[in-house]
Amino acid sequence: MDWLDRVGALRRWGSNEVRAPHKPLLLLYALGSYQQDAGGGLRYSVVEGELKRLLVEYGPPHATTPAYPFHHLVSDGVWEVRTDRGEGSPGTGVRELRASGATGRLAAGLRAALARDPSLLGRLVRVLLDSYFPPSLHVELCEAVGLDLEGVETGVPGGGGGGSRRQRDRRMRELILTAYEFQCAFCGYDGALGGSVVGLEAAHVRWWSYDGPDTVDNGLCLCSLHHKLFDKGVMGLGEDHRILVSQRFVGRGEASRQQVLALAGRSVIGPQPGLPAVAGRHREWHVRQVFHGAARAVG
Repeated sequence: MDWLDRVGALRRWGSNEVRAPHKPLLLLYALGSYQQDAGGGLRYSVVEGELKRLLVEYGPPHATTPAYPFHHLVSDGVWEVRTDRGEGSPGTGVRELRASGATGRLAAGLRAALARDPSLLGRLVRVLLDSYFPPSLHVELCEAVGLDLEGVETGVPGGGGGGSRRQRDRRMRELILTAYEFQCAFCGYDGALGGSVVGLEAAHVRWWSYDGPDTVDNGLCLCSLHHKLFDKGVMGLGEDHRILVSQRFVGRGEASRQQVLALAGRSVIGPQPGLPAVAGRHREWHVRQVFHGAARAVG
């Protein structure tokens, strides 16, 4: 069985009707870490919080723990764990995983295969995304685990070649959503499900692929709709931090009027006091390079 087959056939608890994305989430996180640092490991006590957050946001509704995939993924042949005492996982006990210094990493054979063929990383990510998650979550998931999508698609892992390739900051989403107090800067949407936000995303104003930094002054918290419209150039940000709507946008229905046209000229919501608003240089780049045409007049 080759590596793509192994990743596509991870043993999961339950049946096909029971969603159990625990192992795929851990493996995506591990691949993101490998892309940034091919030689590094994931100490359970350090990454437990981030893994728990991923399970809350992208896992099943019932409570779960990252200890289970951290231990059980070893049986699939793609993951290995060692403790301060040597090779082998101590089990699924959270206290023991913490106390023993349990550290996980991609299996040695998989790391060797990735070193020989950097394009394998992108194919593994694609198998995981397509096999276990809906398309609507693919980009968001990669951002959440720190995977550089451009590097994944081109087969150039940021951490594998020892070069100077920029690395995404996996904290970007949390930083931006916190700065804007978990509400869309355009419309105020602030939905949550069981304590986890839904439909809110961290939008780069100046795109990452065009040297946009992972910083608060280059980000906006936007709902999924307004993020898409912002990236498509339907909406923009004026020099007075008021919302721009393109004259080229046509919306005939009430939903389009309320959710887009009515926002023209409205001040953005946030960020919270003490944190920087979008920097002028990033806002100007978006207006020049992304926003379509002239802005609608505010009546």
